Amino acid sequence: MTNTHILILLGSLRAASVNRQLAEVAVGGAPERAGVAVYGDGPGGAGLGEVPFYNEDLDVDEHRPAAAVALRAAVEAADAVLIVTPEYNGGVPATVKNAIDWLSRPYGDSALKGKPAAVIGTALGRFGGVWAHDEVRKSLGIAGARVVESVTLSLPAKQLDGRHPGDVDTVAAAVREAVEALAGAVTPD
Repeated sequence: MTNTHILILLGSLRAASVNRQLAEVAVGGAPERAGVAVYGDGPGGAGLGEVPFYNEDLDVDEHRPAAAVALRAAVEAADAVLIVTPEYNGGVPATVKNAIDWLSRPYGDSALKGKPAAVIGTALGRFGGVWAHDEVRKSLGIAGARVVESVTLSLPAKQLDGRHPGDVDTVAAAVREAVEALAGAVTPD
C-alpha cells in the first residue's frame, strides 16, 4: 500500500540521460509505502522543458501558462519532491532553476512550502554535480521547502563506467536509501 507520493523533477531533458536512469532506479526501487513518479512521464505528460521561463508578468490569472499551473498542481499534490539533476557548467540546469522559480510563488505560500525536498544526481565532473546540488538545496530552502540534508548523492558519471545506474549495486542502493530517507521525512497528516 502506498501512502506517500514522491514526485521527481528531472533536470535533464535528454531521453538517454543518466539522470533519467537514476530517476528510473528511484521509481523502481521505491519502498512499498511510497509511490514515486517522474513529473511529465506518462500519457500526455509534459516535463520541465514545457514550462516557460518564469516571468512575473505571466504569473497572473489571465496569463499564467498551463504548463506552470500543471507543475504547481503536481507539486502541491505530492508529499515530497526529489530533484534528480546533472550539473551544467558548474551550476544548476535552467530547467530546475525555472521550476523552483515557478514553484516559489505566490510569495509566502509556495507549492513547496514545508514540503520535504532533496536533490541527487550525476554529472561528468569529478565532483558529480555537488555544486549544482548545493545551489538547488539553497534555492529549495529559500522557496520554502523543508530540505532533507541527509539525502545526498552526487555521483561522478565515470564511476558508472557506461553502465545503467540500476546495474551498479552500490549506486542502486544509494538511490533506494535516498528515496527511503525522503519518504521518512514526510510528516503524516
